[in-house]
Amino acid sequence: MWLQTSCDLTFDIEVPTPFVLMLRPRSGALQWITREEYRIVPSVPITEFTDDYGNLCQRLVAPAGFFSVHTAAEVQTADFVDRAPGAPYVEVQNLPDQVLSYLLPSRYCESDHFGQMATEITAGQLPGYDQVEAIETWLRNNIRYQPGSSSVPLSAQEVNQRPSGICRDLAHLGIALCRSLCIPARMVVGYLNGLEPMDLHAWFEAYVGGRWYTFDATQAVLKGGYVTIGYGRDAADVAIYNQYGPGISPIEQRVTVTYLTAEASTD
Repeated sequence: MWLQTSCDLTFDIEVPTPFVLMLRPRSGALQWITREEYRIVPSVPITEFTDDYGNLCQRLVAPAGFFSVHTAAEVQTADFVDRAPGAPYVEVQNLPDQVLSYLLPSRYCESDHFGQMATEITAGQLPGYDQVEAIETWLRNNIRYQPGSSSVPLSAQEVNQRPSGICRDLAHLGIALCRSLCIPARMVVGYLNGLEPMDLHAWFEAYVGGRWYTFDATQAVLKGGYVTIGYGRDAADVAIYNQYGPGISPIEQRVTVTYLTAEASTD
């Protein structure tokens, strides 16, 4: 399917402030960027680099006063989410080198505390995909998805003590449970067509059967329409912006995802 995505951020900044932004989706096997806009007001020098996880990041110093960032893209993405019941567990010694870091505990995914819980949730399941699907189902049934219920990142242990959470929270707990079973898992941030209420979204992927698969406990049925901006070990790696100095938050944030017909996407 063809989608148009956009994200607008506006800040009121007291002193010149360094920023690192992560707002550009990149083309890959599951999505292709056909058109892109990136506008900063007022205009300032900006440089781009690729971080350790392959994400496109932009560095700049925002001046004092009102500062806005506008990004938009037209993206061809999958019409459906691949599912693979029975896909086997990949033994650690056979994992690709670049996947190994997604086995370890991280700041918000304390997987070393979830071994017994993960074993109980996945009892009777074949090692691999079926275990992750059981974790996804457990999250969906036990942690209510409630947008806006938390404003700061929560660790997997904190999420596990709550009856509800936002998309980021469910992803953190899912990742920690997977890693406790020696299944590599990573956090993904981006857009989802049809998300209600519309906002940037987070989900997780697990490495089984020799590739990454998408899991999202916030959705009753996984459909297509996912657009990835960034990957990382947890929320600390995939913030859409990091600023250094006095703490600030956007005074306005607006996210849109629009379905495009094939004709509109080629205009």
